[in-house]
Amino acid sequence: MPIYWGLVRSGALLDLELTKDTPDNLNRMLVEGQLDIGPISLVEYLRNADQLLLLPDIAVGSDGPVLSVDLVSQRPLAELDGRPVALGSTSRTSVLLAQMWLKEVFNVSPRYFTCPPDVNAMLLEADAAVVIGDVALRATYEGASRGLAVHDLGQAWKDWTGLPMVFAVWAVRRDFAEQHPGTVKDVHSAFIRSRDEALAHVEDVAGQAARWEIFDAPTLAHYFRTLDFSLGERQISGLREFANRAVQAGALSKPVVPQFAEV
Repeated sequence: MPIYWGLVRSGALLDLELTKDTPDNLNRMLVEGQLDIGPISLVEYLRNADQLLLLPDIAVGSDGPVLSVDLVSQRPLAELDGRPVALGSTSRTSVLLAQMWLKEVFNVSPRYFTCPPDVNAMLLEADAAVVIGDVALRATYEGASRGLAVHDLGQAWKDWTGLPMVFAVWAVRRDFAEQHPGTVKDVHSAFIRSRDEALAHVEDVAGQAARWEIFDAPTLAHYFRTLDFSLGERQISGLREFANRAVQAGALSKPVVPQFAEV
């Protein structure tokens, strides 16, 4: 929301068609060419980098805790070898991060299965669960009171590598960037202005979001300030480190050198 709040406030991009959908569907639509520019999970960008160019300076990540990407467990992580672990169906990057972290740091290989992101239902069938978004944010604040260990995967990555974690990026299809460079520049500029406007008015953004979210405005303001919406040198180093570790884990076929659209 902090990215798009300013777009609504300023009326930018009114001459373009905006599409609202779930992250998974937006990933698929961008890769399949149904969208020209859009957000995409890091792992899906890495798997389709030959078709896409990154928009500079903008992403969704964290430099430490992220609050909304969790591994929730009912037993110590070192005891998960061979045990069932549920993977939320709405996440790609977070799922891979959790799998790599458990394997490399705790030397465990659980039995993974994918299911809808409902912590209560997941933990009826599994010893641990990977969740993102509102479900994870609720677990961050309520998990301890329910006797659950909540592991923030943004903090886990920072402790593991010393680098920021990038969960999602904005990308443009290469063919569209070649044919419409001016539009790409305008869209990128609008996103950057929107982000900066929102971060300068976090309380207003949080207050508006709290009208339909289960979280109150102070909780959302803290969350929005925790997120890292930049894509500078350290974030790119984190992105490349994730890609390299994904190759080592067999989740990517080759390393990826990020390439950016001209803006």
